[in-house]
Amino acid sequence: MKVPAEIRQQTVPKGKLSPRNRKKAIWAYIFLMPQIIVFFGLSAYPIIMSYVYSFYDWSGIGPLNRFIGLDNYRQLLTSDRFWQSFVNSIYYVAGTTVISVGFALILAIILNDQKLRGKTLYRTVYFLPVVTTTAVIGIVMNNIFGLNGLFNDLMTTFGILSQPVSWLTDGVLAMILLIVIGSWKGLGINMVYWLAGLQSIPNDLYESAQLDGAGFWKTLFHITLPLLKPILSVILLLSIVGGINAFDLVKTLTNGGPYYQTETLDLFIYNYAFSSEFSGGQTRMGYASAAGVLLGLFTFFISILFSIGAFSKEIRQFRLNRKKARIGK
Repeated sequence: MKVPAEIRQQTVPKGKLSPRNRKKAIWAYIFLMPQIIVFFGLSAYPIIMSYVYSFYDWSGIGPLNRFIGLDNYRQLLTSDRFWQSFVNSIYYVAGTTVISVGFALILAIILNDQKLRGKTLYRTVYFLPVVTTTAVIGIVMNNIFGLNGLFNDLMTTFGILSQPVSWLTDGVLAMILLIVIGSWKGLGINMVYWLAGLQSIPNDLYESAQLDGAGFWKTLFHITLPLLKPILSVILLLSIVGGINAFDLVKTLTNGGPYYQTETLDLFIYNYAFSSEFSGGQTRMGYASAAGVLLGLFTFFISILFSIGAFSKEIRQFRLNRKKARIGK
């Protein structure tokens, strides 16, 4: 069978684009170029240079002329302040994750009720802290919970407290306050995630359970929670990564005090990179970069663990299918 001349002329060799598709590809790259430039300029390049700086004793000013290898990492791993910041970050992440994720699920279940009146207003009220600047929240809360702040004034006025409480100058109380405010800040976004998961569950399942005589608790534990497991991994991962990178709230509320008892890893990195009071009058960008690299690797490790946990079922199914395919051969 002969191919018409018109079709032969339009036939493009395998692996090559036709003129029309080539033009589309060129325009696609032109539109992608601004985003690619921004990504490499503001994300990829700083990450790469952080690894480079971590091998130098560099203040952030002047040329890189003092290569010290892994000395910054050795100093970090033997620094009590670094490990204290690491433990503080773990406390903050654990507290905010448990409180915000747990309470957000309870709120989402309540607000997902179709019979509830004014649920749109409630959702808006709970979501307002999410869209409020974290630094502003920290400054306001610092004024409220200061020794002479509004909270102590109200408590002493009504006789609940006999004397003002030093919320921000006591290490334990300051950390508890940070966790509570951080949980309140992240409550709204976690509630939205849970609501998205709840609304993806078919109503037929609830109707069938109701016909079978299942009450609220049986429906919750046998239908709702099992079907929310996939989104739980995503919410936990986002909450943990957000908690690890906590900076604005800590900086404006406690500034890491008292005596670094609320200093998180992000604030630790900031203090050594941009403040000279912690290193004898000179900033230590190389030392801070090494801490940033360790923080990035720790975050990456946590993300991998959660990804493996989230897709463990799919991984087992893939291995089983591959094993069956080998047996079939």
